[in-house]
Amino acid sequence: MAHIDYYFSTLSPYVYLAGNRLEAIAAQHGATIAYKPFDLLQAFPRTGGQKPADRHPARLAYRAQELPRQARKLGMALNMKPAFWPVNPAPSSYAIIAAQAAGGGDMGALVHALLRATWQEERDISDDGVIRDCLSAAGFAPDLADKGLLAGAETYAANLEEAVSRGVFGAPFYIVDSGQMFWGQDRLDDLAAHLAGNL
Repeated sequence: MAHIDYYFSTLSPYVYLAGNRLEAIAAQHGATIAYKPFDLLQAFPRTGGQKPADRHPARLAYRAQELPRQARKLGMALNMKPAFWPVNPAPSSYAIIAAQAAGGGDMGALVHALLRATWQEERDISDDGVIRDCLSAAGFAPDLADKGLLAGAETYAANLEEAVSRGVFGAPFYIVDSGQMFWGQDRLDDLAAHLAGNL
């Protein structure tokens, strides 16, 4: 059985555009997923990237065209200037970490609910009430938002160090136990082909 380590940020519009395709691919190929939220903004300067605010205007202009194109291609609503972005990604990341440890719900649904809250629903994912709603909607106990905060902080920091050490430089980023790495929601078809033994 294949295994996928999934590195992502709850702030990333590209993670939002990934939707639930990773989960569908994993189910189709009998693969397991470990969800590893990490601080992407801290990873950028350590891996040769730049925070969006520091990027050249040409890169920002391309991003402004590419994101809506990808959203239209996928049939997904996307607000390019969400009311609550950027916000502190730690609380939502801690909730994901706590939910994965607790089990019993749908991890993919939780991650997508948090991303959808920002990029479609104009909700603040640093707000405890929003996090609780997302946890509940995905089948988790909403009070996970209040539990394991120290463990969540430690795991979140460890995920960053692990990501950097393994060559992760963006999000979404998928590493299969075969050693193959895939960066970006637009590489999910390649990931599926790899799991099928065709790539």
